[in-house]
Formats: sequence, structure tokens, C-alpha cells
Amino acid sequence: MILTEQQLDERVARAVELFMSGYGCCQSVVAAFADIYGLDHTMALRLAAGFGGGVGRLRMMCGAVSGIVMLVGLDCGQTEGADRAGKSACYKVVQDLLARSKAENGSLICAEILGLNGHDKAQSTYIASERTAEYYKSRPCAAKVESAARIFADYLKRKKEE
Repeated sequence: MILTEQQLDERVARAVELFMSGYGCCQSVVAAFADIYGLDHTMALRLAAGFGGGVGRLRMMCGAVSGIVMLVGLDCGQTEGADRAGKSACYKVVQDLLARSKAENGSLICAEILGLNGHDKAQSTYIASERTAEYYKSRPCAAKVESAARIFADYLKRKKEE
């Protein structure tokens, strides 16, 4: 499926809309693009659900960044176990896109992005935070979802131009 620039921009906006309606960072990024790869909306949400809060609310790799990784796998992940060239090609795309995300956002780590000191302090419970107006005001997550979705949309644009 070849998408226009406007359609890709709409997917970026859709990722932010999903996040603002209560979905996790990873879910929002993945679900905005999943249909391109034949993955239905519900399955995309389920597949990405555990990556929220920096993977299970452990505040490790940012969920939006995890979404980029999942989408790259859908786009160019190798399907033959012994295909080292395919693995390497996929890893290169992941590293390139994550380097851009780190440059734009300062880190790939949820706790660092949120300004939490110390990994253990960052994760005190598995209970998801309540999504309130204050939550959205105090977190940079919507901007990180937008950044991740834009990075992936730009990758698709560049790929189309090649």
C-alpha cells in the first residue's frame, strides 16, 4: 500500500488521537499504521499493549519507541531464521530510526524522558496511571507518540522515493 504524504500525516495525527483517548504509547503508534501490514486494529492494540509505561510500566524503553521497532519488524523483518542479511537490514533500519528518536527526544528510556530519578523509583507499581487532564498536562508522552509516528511516516516516505 502506497500512501500519500497527506495520508501519512493523518496517521501521525491518528496516533496522537489514540493516545489522548487512553491507549498506551506503543499501542497508539502501532495501531495507526498496522493495517498497512494486514494487522487488524484490535490485534494491533493487543500486540502492543504490554509495551506501555516503558514495557509493563517498568519505565525501560519508551513505548512510542517500541512502536517504531514493532512497525519496522512488520515492514522489513526477516521471515527465514537463517537470513542473516535480512536480520541485518532490519536491525539497520531500527538503529537508524531509533538514533533519530534519541536525537529528537534526548533518550529512548521512559524513565529518563519522564524525568524520573532511578529505575527502581520509577516503577513502584504495575497499576496504570489514571488518565486525567493533569496526567496529560504533566507528561510529554503525546509529543513522544507524535515524534515516533512522524519518524516512521518519514521512513515510509523515504522508502517510497527510493
